[in-house]
This record gives sequence, C-alpha cells and structure tokens, in this order.
Amino acid sequence: MIKIIAVGKIKEKALKSLIDEYVQRITQFSKINIIEVNDEPIPKNAKEAINEKIKNIEGDNILKHISDDEFVYLLDLHGKDYSSEVLSKNLNDNFNITSKITFVIGGSLGLSSSVVNRANVRWKLSSCTFPHQIVRLLVVEQIYRLLSIKHNLPYHK
Repeated sequence: MIKIIAVGKIKEKALKSLIDEYVQRITQFSKINIIEVNDEPIPKNAKEAINEKIKNIEGDNILKHISDDEFVYLLDLHGKDYSSEVLSKNLNDNFNITSKITFVIGGSLGLSSSVVNRANVRWKLSSCTFPHQIVRLLVVEQIYRLLSIKHNLPYHK
C-alpha cells in the first residue's frame, strides 16, 4: 500500500486529471491512497514564530495519518538526491520490510521538525522550488516510474 500525504488541495482540473492518470497507472502494482490535509492560512508579513506555528499545525495534521509501521519518504529540499533506478531499488527493499510506504509533501512553508524527524528517507526531488500541487504530480509520476523499473516495463526508457 502506497500513501501520499499532501498539504493542500489540487484546485486546477488539468493538474488533477494528470495526477489521476498516474494514480490509475499505479493501481496495477499497488493500492494507493492520497490524503490531503488542510493548508493553514499564512498572514501577510507573518513573523517567523507564526510561520513555525503554522508548520507545527500542518505537521500535527500530517502525523495523525502515519502509523509506527509505515516507511516514510519525505519530500525535502534538504534531502538526498536519488536517481530513479536507485530510488526504485530503495522502494523495493522497503516493500520487503513493510507493506506500508508513505510519501509526505509539505506546504509552502516547509515541514515541522516533528515530521522531518519521523521521516525514514528525506528525498530531494530537485534543487528547484515547485508549488506543492506540481510536486504531487511529479511524485505520482516518479512512483509509477519506480514501480515500472521494478517490474522491468519499458516506461522508464
């Protein structure tokens, strides 16, 4: 079972359609569940203390959906950069340990320290910054790619 926990909702129909397409493709290999947690409103000119409070609220909402037996990949600008082949092997190895794999996508302010500390792998998708809605599309595409590599399908080529 693959789970994606993401802060915020997808608002654009075209983006939602693309995400749904990859989710459908993934289902041939694994069940997948996407959980959206609310993104907290960010006041204009918010001080760092307010931003930390918002990250902690969002973090608590994320952690409510993660059990102790899940392997957690955290999308993190400060994480490690992996090739698709290496990440596919990593995912496969972790599926041999647990049947519960979770990917976490934070909000625009980033993630609370409690979510970072819960992560088993901190995955740097890119050095670029993307809106979290686009990150969700990239993550489902990469999950499909990783599973395609695992099953020796030509999609990756």
